[in-house]
Amino acid sequence: MEPSDEHIGARVRYWRERRKLSRKQFADMVGRSTSWLDKIESGERELVRLPMIERVAEALGLDPAVLSDESRAQRARQCVDACEVQSIRRALAAYPGLQTGTPKVVALEAVTSQASYLDHAWMTSRFTVVARHLPSLMAEAQRAVQTASDRDQVAAYRVLVTVYRLASSMLLKFEANDVAWLAADRAMHTAMLVDDTWSLARATRSVARAMTSIDEQAQAITTLLAMADRMHGEVNTNAAELLSLHGMLYLAASITAAEQDNPGLARDMHEAARATALRYEPHYNDHHTFFGLTNTQIHRVAALVRLRECGQALEFAASIDPKAVAGLSAERQSNYLLDLTEAHTGVGNYRQALRMLGRAEQIAPEEVRCRPLAHGLLRSLLGNTSGESARLVGQMASRAGVEA
Repeated sequence: MEPSDEHIGARVRYWRERRKLSRKQFADMVGRSTSWLDKIESGERELVRLPMIERVAEALGLDPAVLSDESRAQRARQCVDACEVQSIRRALAAYPGLQTGTPKVVALEAVTSQASYLDHAWMTSRFTVVARHLPSLMAEAQRAVQTASDRDQVAAYRVLVTVYRLASSMLLKFEANDVAWLAADRAMHTAMLVDDTWSLARATRSVARAMTSIDEQAQAITTLLAMADRMHGEVNTNAAELLSLHGMLYLAASITAAEQDNPGLARDMHEAARATALRYEPHYNDHHTFFGLTNTQIHRVAALVRLRECGQALEFAASIDPKAVAGLSAERQSNYLLDLTEAHTGVGNYRQALRMLGRAEQIAPEEVRCRPLAHGLLRSLLGNTSGESARLVGQMASRAGVEA
């Protein structure tokens, strides 16, 4: 059944607000009055003519079907779209330091709170939330660095590093690798300006991931180990604050070595991370990294999958406590399940692969329904299942907009 015109109007309102457009701005964009828009959005007036639907959709950066088709509308709402990725690109292209005049003072506490909120949204795999608010937060964080007092300089720089890291992670998640590299480089440059070990360690991981995405694995490993060596002395004197960040560098190096098809180095980096995790105590600050033995273990599974040792990956995964995994963030859990999906697919156990992918969708729907990586796994399962399994894969693929 076709959706009602009222539904179309409600979708127009949803996307106008998601694009952060005022009623006046949007009405001007489509060449209509605000009263016309009010009637459309309330359902008082019908939006049925295809040329007008296309004009409205173009102004919103949407396919017209997102406004007119129920299933397309639902899928679009739950995913980051091209316009939002482009907004992050545009935010990275801004250079507020070049502007003349005195910058407006920004409340650092408010910016810090917003960055923490988006960091939490990332950990719970609510990527549409991050994408919607990240561009404006980037501008605010840049101004916070410009206007912060001497006492607040390190705190302001940390917030900006966090924002750039979020931008890089978002762009990598949706395979905009070239711009992800730019965001990571901005994070590193910002960290180097303040010479803060916390900032440098976090920025280094982002830079390494971005380097790996453009096939610069060797340089990524060099950078990670250089930072690990640089902070070694500080870690020994301030383990409570820095040990988790140090361990995460080794975990990143283990994954990068696996991407480089270097099993020996991947194993060595895993062992270095494991030794660090054994020193970790419950009262230490993990800085939202979820560093510890469990995270170290699931990174080993990820490395083995990247080394195409799917059988070994599954054997190792069997030794990991499921309850401990459940204590990790939704983003970490779902990515672990995606690795298990790939591992089961690699050994031809498609039914179990489907089960893992289904659990990932339950924990973090956006990871499965919106990410290119998960879409590739779905296509593989669509081509290798039959009967009830094929029906379930088909339903999951439909929710993700993946065609057989």
